[in-house]
Amino acid sequence: MINIPNILTAFRVLLIPVFVVCYYLPTEWAAFLAAFFFWLAAVTDYLDGYLARKLEQQTPFGAFLDPVADKVMVAAALVVIVEDYNSLWVTIPAITMISREIIISALREWMAELGKRANVAVSWIGKWKTAAQMLALIALIWQQAPWMEMVGMVLLYIATVLTFWSMFSYLSAAWKDLAHN
Repeated sequence: MINIPNILTAFRVLLIPVFVVCYYLPTEWAAFLAAFFFWLAAVTDYLDGYLARKLEQQTPFGAFLDPVADKVMVAAALVVIVEDYNSLWVTIPAITMISREIIISALREWMAELGKRANVAVSWIGKWKTAAQMLALIALIWQQAPWMEMVGMVLLYIATVLTFWSMFSYLSAAWKDLAHN
């Protein structure tokens, strides 16, 4: 159970409160520091999966904790930017993304009970959604320049479109089982 990928995943979980505390520090560099820790979490998200496959160190613990760490980190970032921006234009995408994660997590759990978890495995759309989402959040957390916030907003809306697309794709894959009487 203790291996490099799982250590990276656990580290990502520990970064969540660090990220939130840094975000609210009363200093000029708080936004940069929070963005850095969020970026670090995003990098470990990529690395732990890559290393688990490369080193053949995939474990049930890692399979459980990795998506939990991802979802909690992203949800924490979405909550703080919603509070900070206090705008419908940030709130709607954030609610959409958090709702999608809850819906798809429930769908995957339900499909696993049916023995059909593979029908709703992570797709390339989900990977692109995650990449756009992470980049958007880094830009919106850091807020270093107006152009960065604009890029962050564009990426946030790209991630929102991909969120709907991936959710539709997963629900379509499971539709026969969902609609079965």
